[in-house]
This record gives sequence, C-alpha cells and structure tokens, in this order.
Amino acid sequence: MCDQDHFEDDLKTFSAKGAVSRRQFGALSIGAGMMALLPRAANAQSVTEMDVTIKTPDGACDAYFVHPAKGPSAAVLVWPDILGLRPAFRQMGKRLAEQGYAVLTVNPFYRMKPSPVVPAGASFADPEVRKMVMPLAQGLNATTHNTDARAFVAWLDTQKVVDRKRKIGTTGYCMGGPIVMRTAAAVPDRIGAGASFHGGGLVTKNPDSPHLLVPTMKASFLFAVAENDDQREPDAKNVLKDTYAKANLPAEIEVYPAAHGWCPPDSAVYNEAQAEKAWSRMLVLFKKALA
Repeated sequence: MCDQDHFEDDLKTFSAKGAVSRRQFGALSIGAGMMALLPRAANAQSVTEMDVTIKTPDGACDAYFVHPAKGPSAAVLVWPDILGLRPAFRQMGKRLAEQGYAVLTVNPFYRMKPSPVVPAGASFADPEVRKMVMPLAQGLNATTHNTDARAFVAWLDTQKVVDRKRKIGTTGYCMGGPIVMRTAAAVPDRIGAGASFHGGGLVTKNPDSPHLLVPTMKASFLFAVAENDDQREPDAKNVLKDTYAKANLPAEIEVYPAAHGWCPPDSAVYNEAQAEKAWSRMLVLFKKALA
C-alpha cells in the first residue's frame, strides 16, 4: 500500500542521493498539481470518453470509461493509487485507449466517497491529505478487492465496445498492485494480463497475501518495482519470481531506478524516462497477452 513508510522512504532516497532536500521535496509536492503532459503516440486512435456508474454488491461505483471510437476492443481495468480517480488517471486511461483498448478506471473508494477524493494538486506528502486518504485505503481489504473485481469485469463484458473474444488486462499503481493480483485470481478465465507499478503489499506474511494466489491465475504479469521499495523489501521480487516460475506463468519483474510513485504524471517524484519505459513494457505485454 502507498503508506507512511513508503513516503518516508521516498524522502530518505532523495536525501541520500542529494537530488532534493526535504524542504524542496515538500515544495515539489505542493506543486504536484502542475501535471506533466504525457506524450501522444503518432498512431493514437480517436476515442470516446464518458463518466459511468457501475452497480456492485456494495453500492454504486463512479468510474471513467474511454474506448476507441471504432471497436470492439480488448478491455483494461485500471486501479489507481491511494489518491484515487483524478485527472492524472483520466489522462493515463485516455492515452491507453488511444492505443486501442477499452479502458475502465474506477474510484476504489466509492463505498465511502465519490471521486475525486482529494482536491486538485493534492499530494500524499501533505499530512492533511494523508489524513483524508489513509482511512479510505484502510477501509478496503481482500474481500472488497474480489467483490469489486468481479463486478467491474462483469460490467466490461456487457459493453458492446468490448471484444469478449479477447482477454482483459488490468493495471494497478501503489495500493492498486495487490488489487491487480487479486483481480487476476478472482476472474482467471477473463484476465489475461496484469501490470503492477510500484505496487505495495504484493508479498506479505499474512494468509491473504496476494502472491499466494498466483497458482490460481492464468495471466501474464509485469511488475515494475520502485528502487526504494526494493531496498525496503529486497526479498519480495525473488519470492514473486519463484512463485510465478513454479506456476509456469510469464512474469517480467524489474527494479526501476525511480522512487515509489514515479509513474503518475501528477506525482512529486514523477520520472518521465522511467515511467515511459514501464509504459512501453506494459504495451508489449498487452499486445502479446490480449491478442
């Protein structure tokens, strides 16, 4: 999960490298509302975008759905980080749709609060923001992850713009990483690919640790691991490698020279070069696994 420990690790990493002081990091965080503009691919397709509401056993989830104007297309379910569904994730979802996918980005906190759950420009570095989002994140668990995964996949399969003959992909950032793994386990016959970007809590000692679900999955995976997350939990990547190898499932697991949270374009630690590398690896995975 994107928790206090990850935030402190980010600060320590920057200080150790001399890249930015604690005060400078705070200034960057406050200015995180100045979202980076993601590059648009030369082959970008025209897309249709809309806000949707999806009924689940626990209520009604607000979400953003964007898909190629001409379809049908393979679907991708996106789980945001701890700051939830917001402009940065809408931008990322639209960009993925322009590559030929029907993309559903959900508000994981819909049971408690509609999106956006934080104001524009909010940063996890702000103690007040953490006070808002930590209780929301702590209100989710393995059960809610599974319930939501089944509901959202079922909704996607009712959409005419979704090609049901093709497998579904799913991506998750920060706390979305373990949800991606639980999604692949909850609906194994539909999920063909999963991608976790600086995911937290993928390997734990708890009986509901996501990595224990790997034998029930059928999906190929990409794990883009943050450098400071790996420093904090150096054995996690090896456990993942061994677990996927034993299950005979393809999994690309790589530590990126970037801080936890480096992928969203509104992050204070956004690293464009490494974010683009991770994005390109995801596209390679989807092209192969969602064919």
